[in-house]
Amino acid sequence: MLKRLLGEVKEYKKVSILTPICMVLEVIFETLIPFVMTDIIDRGINEGGDPDLGLIYKLGGLMIGLAIMAFLSGIGGAVFGAKASTGLAKNLRKAMNDKIQTFSFSNIDKFSTAGLVTRLTTDVTNVQNAYMTALRMGFRAPITLIFAMVAAFIKSARLAVVYLVAVLILGIVMVFIVKFGMKYFNEMFKQYDGLNATIQENVKGIRVVKSFVREGYEENRMNKASSKIYNLAKKAEGVVIVYSPVMMFTIYGSMVGVSWLGAKFIVQHTLSTGTLMGMLIYCLSILMSLIMLSLVFVMLSMSIASAGRIAEVLGEEPDITNPENPAYEMQDGSISFENASFTYHKEGNGENVLRNIDLEIKSGETIGIIGGTGSAKSTLVMMIPRLYDVTEGCVKVGGRDVKEYDLTTLRKNVSMVLQKNVLFSGSVLENLRWGNKDATLEDCKRACRLACADEFIEQLPEKYETHIEQGGTNVSGGQRQRLCIARALLANPKVLILDDSTSAVDTATDAKIRAAFADEIPDTTKIIIAQRISSVEHADRIIVMDDGVISGIGTHEELLETNAIYKDVYESQTGANADFDEVGGGN
Repeated sequence: MLKRLLGEVKEYKKVSILTPICMVLEVIFETLIPFVMTDIIDRGINEGGDPDLGLIYKLGGLMIGLAIMAFLSGIGGAVFGAKASTGLAKNLRKAMNDKIQTFSFSNIDKFSTAGLVTRLTTDVTNVQNAYMTALRMGFRAPITLIFAMVAAFIKSARLAVVYLVAVLILGIVMVFIVKFGMKYFNEMFKQYDGLNATIQENVKGIRVVKSFVREGYEENRMNKASSKIYNLAKKAEGVVIVYSPVMMFTIYGSMVGVSWLGAKFIVQHTLSTGTLMGMLIYCLSILMSLIMLSLVFVMLSMSIASAGRIAEVLGEEPDITNPENPAYEMQDGSISFENASFTYHKEGNGENVLRNIDLEIKSGETIGIIGGTGSAKSTLVMMIPRLYDVTEGCVKVGGRDVKEYDLTTLRKNVSMVLQKNVLFSGSVLENLRWGNKDATLEDCKRACRLACADEFIEQLPEKYETHIEQGGTNVSGGQRQRLCIARALLANPKVLILDDSTSAVDTATDAKIRAAFADEIPDTTKIIIAQRISSVEHADRIIVMDDGVISGIGTHEELLETNAIYKDVYESQTGANADFDEVGGGN
């Protein structure tokens, strides 16, 4: 995990190395200051005689110089450390985002949207803070401890034993805190996913919340999610806070012990006053380094959970990748399913969502797909651009297995308007150019005419330069669908898949779109998933899906004669049953 994360330091290796170097220099200069001060007291200030002002000035100047050097080293460590930690955070976010872009739908299904947001924000921030702490305090604290301890033993081994006992006590307590506090921090960061999911869902669905007057319910959900994090944080902090009184007791106990023993040794003339002063300073240095070490361990404990969650994303291998020698050209828009089956749970015992699909679609055909909710209509078409891969069998496009194509080539030639239409913040033109970044204004206008989107775009305040809010919240559902269709058309695909993407469009506009497709893009294979019979009845063939299998396939008239499911749907939508016709005729 650490190797994977530290691999993202990259161009910030230099400042990452300079940071601990500056910390070491700062510690060296600070450790030398008590040595000089001891000489000032013992040699410069002569008990019972005149002080040696020349020596005092000389040693005082040396102390000032050491203090300045320590100050400059500390500033250098802070500046380099900030660059290194923020640089690591930047690279981690980029690496995670780049990795997410390679994920298939099945990879994304493993991580919730809220979970990925938490990992990209809170978790990366925790790792950033931990890296800064490790580079600065993580080097400064143990080196200060070692240098001060060595200097203390050089000055007086008898007094230094007190520090050694203090270090052992605090070390044992620190191990206890890390061991028991870690499990609470791990659980706490998992709960952040739930909190983010609640916030995201509430804000995204705020119109529905207000429409049904469910503000109170959402407040309760938010309070429950916040309370879980609060309780876990309280338990974690309860463990960590134990260190504070133990640490303070140890610090004051050490100072009292050194002062008492030091005074005794001075009376016995086995210790000088200057040495005792130096030992007290080293006492503070040693104990302050222990305080810093405790902060380092707490920070690292918190960040280990975050680091693991980041490493999960970076270590996730995409299920769908390019073959070794991919094909970069597609012959035509013909599609073939050969005994294709699919399950979402490849590693478990989940049932196949699609079972033994055999299907041939000619290039340029218009195919309608209809079926009940959960009949796997959308899953079927997702196999074509490899948003998912079939578990068994194969899917061919243009006479070649889709797994043999370069992914970019395949998906540029198979445009899909998903069931959930998504627009991004930016102008109408910018959203359209997602389909083809090099499309001219005229190209965009033509695509919009085919999708019947030009009708409302021309009425917008700034036409094609009108700003679209994130998610397309400032346009209607039908307008959003038409923009998404136009965006897909701009890719000039050989296969166009509309997954229930005209459901919010009125029947007259729906008919116009279908007519434009027939006239303007006759060579493009068009697959239309719909709930309305009127959207697919003029298709060359219609596929009826039922519980993951093809129940029937044929023209509108053929299915009315041979397929009970299709006939029931048709009659429920049109009222065209025998009893109704008979009553209508009587009237």
